[in-house]
Amino acid sequence: MVEEQATNSKIGAVLVVGGGIGGMQASLDLANAGFKVYLVEKSPAIGGVMSQLDKTFPTNDCAMCTLAPRMVECGNHINVEKLTYSEVESIDGTPGAFKVRVRKKARSVDPDKCTGCGECMESCLVRNYAYLKPLTPELLELAPDETAEIDRILSEHEGEKGALLPVLQGINAHYNWLPPAAVSKVSEALDVPLARVLRIATFYNMFSFEPRGELMVRVCLGTACYVKGGRRILEAVKRQLNIEVGGTTEDLRFSLETVSCLGCCGQSPVMTVNDDIYGYLAQDKIPDILASYT
Repeated sequence: MVEEQATNSKIGAVLVVGGGIGGMQASLDLANAGFKVYLVEKSPAIGGVMSQLDKTFPTNDCAMCTLAPRMVECGNHINVEKLTYSEVESIDGTPGAFKVRVRKKARSVDPDKCTGCGECMESCLVRNYAYLKPLTPELLELAPDETAEIDRILSEHEGEKGALLPVLQGINAHYNWLPPAAVSKVSEALDVPLARVLRIATFYNMFSFEPRGELMVRVCLGTACYVKGGRRILEAVKRQLNIEVGGTTEDLRFSLETVSCLGCCGQSPVMTVNDDIYGYLAQDKIPDILASYT
């Protein structure tokens, strides 16, 4: 608990509740006038929600350009004492002679080093019990023929600089996805940390960590295709294959994706099946096109 108590005589101290843009400006005006200011803010840092805005009405000024100078000045002003992560519980007395009861919440961090990011609240060990029991890593094994295939792909890029991406492309092209055991073997063979392999593999949407079909159906939903019925083409494909976007048929024959543009706007609506392009589509053409691949 923190108590700020005045004597019976009036003193030059002011309490400002709320550390948003209004509270900071009021604190600065009073502090520059010579008053001692206690700025109470319930969140870990001053600033309020103005930082979430892009522009401010009616001048269209940048919100952060307006907010940041006041935050810095308020944070450094000798007459402004900030009581962050605190709440006012009671106010007693009369104007000029009052007592304020403020509850300061426990931070369990060094206030001088706190940046107000809020990570400590989300990761609080009092509320979130960390599971520290070591986990036994899953053993990932490859069949002999799979090992031979991956060794072949690795040998094609032996000695190359930056071979990781081409190797992953080769494995993805062969299996239509990246089996976990294969990714682990690539990490070991290229002496690249597994975290880096996964970071690269998850960045590119060409890679998948779930089995995909031999045939990838891509329906364009770009502006031209959408206007000419691309959404209806997509619904027809979904009905025909009985899968949703991102799904794969049970026989691992087809997978379905949407794309923003295939570069064939003059033939819209358009879809592709692997490298085959189909334009000027209508819903009644979809069954025959897909049946030709079965």
